[in-house]
Amino acid sequence: MSSAKETNSLPDSPQEFLASWSATRGNLRRFLEETAMPPLGEEFQREAGEAAAAAAVAETFGIELGDFSSGVDSVSGSIEAAGSFRINAPDPDIPQDVGVAAFFDVDNTLIQGSSLVVFAMGLARRRYFRLSEVMPIVWKQLKFRITGSENAGDVAEGRQQALAFIKGRRVDELVELCEEIVDSHMQDKAWPGTRELANMHLNAGHQVWLVSATPVQLAHILAKRFGFTGALGTVAEVEDGKFTGRLVGDILHGPGKKHAVAALAAIEQLDLSACTAYSDSINDVPMLTMVGTAVAINPDKKLKKVSLEKGWEVRDYRSVRKAVRKWGLPTLATAAFSYSSWRIFRKH
Repeated sequence: MSSAKETNSLPDSPQEFLASWSATRGNLRRFLEETAMPPLGEEFQREAGEAAAAAAVAETFGIELGDFSSGVDSVSGSIEAAGSFRINAPDPDIPQDVGVAAFFDVDNTLIQGSSLVVFAMGLARRRYFRLSEVMPIVWKQLKFRITGSENAGDVAEGRQQALAFIKGRRVDELVELCEEIVDSHMQDKAWPGTRELANMHLNAGHQVWLVSATPVQLAHILAKRFGFTGALGTVAEVEDGKFTGRLVGDILHGPGKKHAVAALAAIEQLDLSACTAYSDSINDVPMLTMVGTAVAINPDKKLKKVSLEKGWEVRDYRSVRKAVRKWGLPTLATAAFSYSSWRIFRKH
């Protein structure tokens, strides 16, 4: 007759129990690894990792992994073009509200009119191309100023033209031109009201970023002059100190801005629900809807309608378009013609 020990096969001591369990666990692991769940191949592991990353990006930012990757390219390209992550250090006397930022569009939000036209005219003065080649861009800007509506196709086409114009040119040459453009034609055209809003954020310890389709070198200089944290812009590829004519990441227009802001938020660990975005264009609704507070500055007709529907704050600093709405374009054109004729008469 067998003993109880032989019948139950129980270990005599805790040490024997642990040794037995360890052997059993090892056998179980080998079974799982070799039979039930064989090792995953490298390709399978990569796909699983991408799926997990895509799910996280979609849940956090509401965009696809490919779009997020493009945003990362735009941010890294902007950082590389600036030579550092932040252009201006925060005021050491102001406590920083970590994780909070304000994002400002440039054209007609921070400055009056289009930076692209000013940039194109600057390129023409430096003989990057003939004046006749820039006239379509000028016409599109005139249309924008009259209608107050920005066309996504016009913007994308204009940026591609700019990339072609600077192909083969040296980066330091373009940076010098951008400094001249900002100092002579853009810095004094900033809307005072928008500058006050940006300074309000800086004084509250918030980061302030320009997010614009304008060339990143131009956006960097604007941010530097105004004391902002940094700038994200359209990045032209550079090799050996010269532009290749190709794009890095997105054109930061429409969804491209959302992708770049998502990447920046991940890098800086920003709480987007505590952040604010400012723009004038319906095309920037993707960026405006991803933050806790959206503000329409000098909005086009479509953005104003969306802002009223969503309860967004609207600030309008324009005077010419207000006058057009009040008096009508023919009346203002007649007045302008009369004033010009009077000035000519006085000279003679």
